[in-house]
Amino acid sequence: MKTATDPRHTARKLSLSAIFCWLFSDPDTDQCVVLSEELLGSKETTTDSELIDFIISGVQRNRTKIDHIIEESAPEWPLDKISKVDLVILRIAVFELLYGNKAPVKVIIDEAIELAKEFGNDTSSKFINGVLGFVVANYIETADKEDSKNE
Repeated sequence: MKTATDPRHTARKLSLSAIFCWLFSDPDTDQCVVLSEELLGSKETTTDSELIDFIISGVQRNRTKIDHIIEESAPEWPLDKISKVDLVILRIAVFELLYGNKAPVKVIIDEAIELAKEFGNDTSSKFINGVLGFVVANYIETADKEDSKNE
């Protein structure tokens, strides 16, 4: 059961805040993480620093591909029309789903929905769930089927 002090959940919250910070300033990752820790009061809690670095650098490195997948998965919602918080949550989740290979699919989706409930608006969690459902059905299941054909 996830708690408010779960190090991996805290790492995802800090990653969300740091990546959100990029939208308004130069992407100085270290400075954004420090600011995020202060704003979220996370300095006193245990966190998974390795996961923070992994998520932030992974989203940064794969942002163009991730954004393309989000556009395909939510065709009615151009990126500039998606809430900035929802967009960052989707970027993190899509990165973890397709490039991360560090957590099970259900955990990644659950974490994204929890972040949406905590930081998004009233409809964020449903929107995030729908987009990630499309990603899983069209990217992960397709990759799994192709892998099983090649065996």
